[in-house]
Amino acid sequence: MHPLRRTSETTRLRGWQQRALAQLADWERDPRRPFLISAAPGAGKTRPALEFARSQLAAGRAGAIVVACPTAPLTRQWARAADRLGLDLAPDHDGPRPPAGFHGVAVTYARIARAPKRWAGTLPRDTLVITDEAHHLGEDLTWGEAFATAFAASDRRLLLSGTPFRSDATPIPGVSYDTAGVAEPDVSFTYAEAVADGVCRPVRFVAYDGTLSWQSGDDVIEAGFDTVLSTREASRRYRTAISTELPEGLPRILREADARLRTIRQDGHREAGGLVVAADSGHARQIAKLLHDATGRTPVVVLHDDKRSARRLADFTRSTEPWIVAVNMVSEGVDIPRLRVGVYATAAKTAMIFRQIVGRFVRVIPSRPTEPSWLYVPADPVLRGHATTIERELSVSLRRPGETDPAELDEVRAERAQTEPSPEFVPLSADVASQLTLFGGAEPLPAPAPPAAGWQTATADPHPMSQSEPSGRPAFERRARLREERHRLVSELRRRDGSSHREINQWLNHKVGITSVEQATISELERSVDLLMKRLTSRR
Repeated sequence: MHPLRRTSETTRLRGWQQRALAQLADWERDPRRPFLISAAPGAGKTRPALEFARSQLAAGRAGAIVVACPTAPLTRQWARAADRLGLDLAPDHDGPRPPAGFHGVAVTYARIARAPKRWAGTLPRDTLVITDEAHHLGEDLTWGEAFATAFAASDRRLLLSGTPFRSDATPIPGVSYDTAGVAEPDVSFTYAEAVADGVCRPVRFVAYDGTLSWQSGDDVIEAGFDTVLSTREASRRYRTAISTELPEGLPRILREADARLRTIRQDGHREAGGLVVAADSGHARQIAKLLHDATGRTPVVVLHDDKRSARRLADFTRSTEPWIVAVNMVSEGVDIPRLRVGVYATAAKTAMIFRQIVGRFVRVIPSRPTEPSWLYVPADPVLRGHATTIERELSVSLRRPGETDPAELDEVRAERAQTEPSPEFVPLSADVASQLTLFGGAEPLPAPAPPAAGWQTATADPHPMSQSEPSGRPAFERRARLREERHRLVSELRRRDGSSHREINQWLNHKVGITSVEQATISELERSVDLLMKRLTSRR
């Protein structure tokens, strides 16, 4: 096994994280059943999972790590977090066996689903499997079935989720349920507990309502969110509320949200940011134009079908830009602690999606007080119901077969209505304003108290390890840069000498003593670059 490096993580373990590690130590004695950690978004589920993985590698109880995630950006986020604890993970890797010099891989569920039998055949039995956002395995049956096939022989599976339930009543593979069908996490840390401990920000939900009107066939309907309507017309009322075409509707709320963000930045949180979650790509671009008109600055736009979106999202996270508009990119695991103001303008209204979006605003910055975030939402009854129950335990009873989440039913019918003959719909007018704050303290919470005496720094391993320190970048980033540099130098040498890429690579692999660049370690790549530089700077 590749030796472990010293950890560079200096933040103390939180109380709930220490409790999770203690229970993981008990589970390690009999790990044949999966272990579920259910913790509120932003509470820090990654840390105890990686601390446990490190201890298992150091003790020789695990030979490698596989972290499975819903998205490729999350695999890179895991690799960076692992690097701080002295672990080297290869993100978005194509198989369970890590490259030379790495302790494990971080992969997407989709990649596993492409060849689950190949994974099952090559996965070492002593691999520790960490399943991030495990509820997605119930959401996508293909992913769930492929995961079950790929890891059928695995003895060690650690499941993580901020929302360990499914709106469609589909059980999550590996999760235990009681006789009433309620998920039973081995460790639970709720949003209410996280706010009380200063681990997460409180979120103040600001509902907006007013008079909305739209054309439905030959009729013009006028109503607010307190009016009971048919499913079809309720859906159209909501679409009117998030329309960008009505000046006194969503555009007014965007201006108010921007004023709130300006106040927060002026009050000391100068890099605070805002997020608008849009319904689709066209809607996002229209919202971006409205924000530009209101602020004089073009917001960052992140669209799921744009290859540059991951880079834009990362750049926004590190910048001081005020606004970002997104459709599907900002979901679980996206860590932007500076987000303080949000506008909910997506058409999706399920409890899970709502909580995932709320989770983008609860992350704290260690050097700052635990100040509240603000989320503007249409006063739709479904969304108001989600907001008023979000402090409860993130555990929902599985319904009997055939039952449907009422929050989802409206969307399902609305989608059907789009494919059925229906009266023409045209949003006509909106006159809305912020009505109330649904919950959240009247004053910002004070700065969190100093760590309790029982808190500790990163766990130390009682086993020998490499004393080398990280060089500033995670191993996967250094490896990728070296491979790019090697490729560039090979191309330069080919242009200068007229040799083919194949000839140069064969010479180089022979000199370094490797069979392929894909399996080269960082030190072997460094030697390759040195050899190429010497040959390029020598006379022909």
